[in-house]
Amino acid sequence: MRISHALATQRPFFSFEFFPPRDDEGSRRLLETIGALQPLRPAFVSITYGAGGSTRARTVALAKEIQQRLGLTVVAHVTCIGADRPQLRALFDDLARAGIENVLALRGDPPRGTSFEPVPGGFAHASELIAMLRRNYDFCIGAACFPEKHPEAPTFEDDLRHLKTKTDAGADFLITQLFFDNAHFFEFDRRAREAGIAVPILAGLMPITNFAQIERFVAMCGATIPPKLRVEMESRREDVKAVEDLGVAYASMQAIELLRGGAPGIHFYTLNRSPATRAIVSSLLAASAWRPAFQTLITR
Repeated sequence: MRISHALATQRPFFSFEFFPPRDDEGSRRLLETIGALQPLRPAFVSITYGAGGSTRARTVALAKEIQQRLGLTVVAHVTCIGADRPQLRALFDDLARAGIENVLALRGDPPRGTSFEPVPGGFAHASELIAMLRRNYDFCIGAACFPEKHPEAPTFEDDLRHLKTKTDAGADFLITQLFFDNAHFFEFDRRAREAGIAVPILAGLMPITNFAQIERFVAMCGATIPPKLRVEMESRREDVKAVEDLGVAYASMQAIELLRGGAPGIHFYTLNRSPATRAIVSSLLAASAWRPAFQTLITR
């Protein structure tokens, strides 16, 4: 199913992101993890690239297997890093032949400690990749956005201008980088609409399951941790289970507020684990927390 169609017809709307494992045994375990989430009726699952495009082949292979074996809608991540235009065209041809209808078009992050440099004959910006896809293929195209500003953008206004370029080039929907303060999402959504960005924006959430790990992630992507949440995390630093419980509770509260506030859906960064995400989505479905926003939507 095309994500644009799913967004217009499906509620609740939840999606899950995974990264390709390094070996066949890891892929087998990941398929089991995804299978455990299948009863939650995800709108789609997405499969990332490794840094520098290092897992391109595994991304495509895993996307095919998930769609063909599990029957789930897949969004394949594709970046500008490490591939020229003919190589990217070959990759997109392969995805199209496999019946994959959705891609997330990204500039991509270079390996840690390096800066982005387009390869000769490649793309320098996600907007260029999106424009090529729109001209030559029939994919539903997603793009990334940053409620707290892209780390490389000099100002929030510059970041919004770049985002508008991506939607003007043909992006059909957006997925946010992770955030922990919903005020950032609602303010970003307001400013994006004022800038003329009209496509659906999915809220990206990462349940906290590991204190040190989440600190590394926020440092890399420019997100912030609210002071009160940081205090609660610090108080549980030595208790892994307590950190996980806090992460599930906090992400559940975030998701409820986002859905009731009109967010069209929640995209979970799973880190290839299912228990926390399964607990959050199960609680949301049990509470029917999404219904007020959706009922408002369909009666407008």
